[in-house]
Amino acid sequence: MIISSLLSLYIASIINPDFEAVPAYTNSGFASVLNIDLGNILSEKSVPVKKAAYISPIISPKSAIAVDNDTGAILFEKNADEKRPIASITKLMTILIILDENELSDTVTVSSNAASSGGSTMFLHTGEKIAVENLIYGALIGSSNDAAIALAEHNAGSTTEFIKKMNKKAKDLKLTNTHFSTSSGLGDTDNYSSARDLSKLARQVYKNKFIQHAAELKEIEVLSNDGSVTHKIKTTNELLGGYLNVKGLKTGTTDAAGQCLVTIAENEGGHEITTVLLHSPDRFTEAKILIDWVFRAFNW
Repeated sequence: MIISSLLSLYIASIINPDFEAVPAYTNSGFASVLNIDLGNILSEKSVPVKKAAYISPIISPKSAIAVDNDTGAILFEKNADEKRPIASITKLMTILIILDENELSDTVTVSSNAASSGGSTMFLHTGEKIAVENLIYGALIGSSNDAAIALAEHNAGSTTEFIKKMNKKAKDLKLTNTHFSTSSGLGDTDNYSSARDLSKLARQVYKNKFIQHAAELKEIEVLSNDGSVTHKIKTTNELLGGYLNVKGLKTGTTDAAGQCLVTIAENEGGHEITTVLLHSPDRFTEAKILIDWVFRAFNW
């Protein structure tokens, strides 16, 4: 009966790649009793199975979630559908649209509006010509607001028109608790999402090979097209290079949103998870606690 149910879910996930109904089964002992290797039964997508002895981790963000990237199984959640301001996590949607609609080699001419943006920046110059690729490095790694605005203006002619695209894309991805009012996350005015929606967005963005490369970089230097301007970009993600195999993805902080963090992490068996923390008192410490707990509490 259990095997039949698992296989039914597996078949459904093949028929519909966006199928995310596979649950994180609690360990009732059936796998050990029957000597079942779930990895062999589900040869393409191994199901995470929770060990009964592990209680939920003690962390205190206002919202959080941990998701298995292959199956969409929810491994942990706390107020996961609560709408919250998301600060620079917003840039994940900006980057996703740019990857869908623009080439990395495209040239962007930086406007005075982009160059004069506040908060975190890569210090773009008005009139500077620079590749889309280099602006994505700025927006993703350094959380640069000027880069996000320059990308939005290049894609849609104005940030106003680009924001319309952001909200349409959110609807297409069925992000039901999400609304955007900025391409950078700066200001947070009517700009919000939920931990669950952001886990879906992050997994979608992370499918891109360029993002998988860029997200792991601690720092990079990029040039304007004519080589006259150098931009030094350093990561805002303190978890890169630590004892956990964290592979990205995006930070965000404002007074309204608090400390926010979306991570992609991989265990020793090669299984990746996405975690989202919104309004955490200590996002990097709490993310480590959550990731470590997931990898200890679940078998694939």
